[in-house]
Amino acid sequence: MEKYSRSDPPGQIAFPIHRAGYPLIFGSAFVTLILALLGLTVLTLIGLIATLFICAFFRDPDRLIPERQNVVVSPADGKIIFVGNVGDSPFDLGDSLKISIFMSVFNVHVNRIPSAGRIKDIDYYPGKFFSANLDKASKQNEHNALLLETENGKDICFVQIAGLIARRIICYVLPEEQVVRGQRFGIICFGSRLDVYLPTDSDIEVAVGDEVKAGTSILGQLH
Repeated sequence: MEKYSRSDPPGQIAFPIHRAGYPLIFGSAFVTLILALLGLTVLTLIGLIATLFICAFFRDPDRLIPERQNVVVSPADGKIIFVGNVGDSPFDLGDSLKISIFMSVFNVHVNRIPSAGRIKDIDYYPGKFFSANLDKASKQNEHNALLLETENGKDICFVQIAGLIARRIICYVLPEEQVVRGQRFGIICFGSRLDVYLPTDSDIEVAVGDEVKAGTSILGQLH
């Protein structure tokens, strides 16, 4: 039976919210309050719905992380839209196994580290904003690529990619930082995508169409 542990301390509230959402939540709530004081009922209801939606979008639930050796977990909640071999990847890793995860606006958007190890490099690219489910989004959209050396010396790459609506990528780990599997490392605001590049000899445990959870769902196993 799979064993699980926590990579971060558990939250202290029933409905944890990522701190990146606070300005938007407070702003939306303030506007809704003003509309209510002005007696604009319909606009007040719209503002209330918008505030609740923003709260739901920035939710940051705790996750249990599998302890199995050498596994790579999903860095994002969402749907697998591509699994296959590719001839190029960020940081010139050469042939790789690529797994793409599409996050809709209804998914949790907090991103988590897929494998324990050391962050070797981070490369940010200020690109375009095509829909994140398109193939060209991987290279042409704004993205933030992280190169990680795992505990057994393998290099893997995972890339935060902005989407059609998403206009802000947040990453709060730094090069040379030691990280653990399932650790929170960032968030992408309002719909986006994560690409993961693994060595070609990895055993993949997901397929196109699968729904995955950040930190909990296993994408594959390294050798």
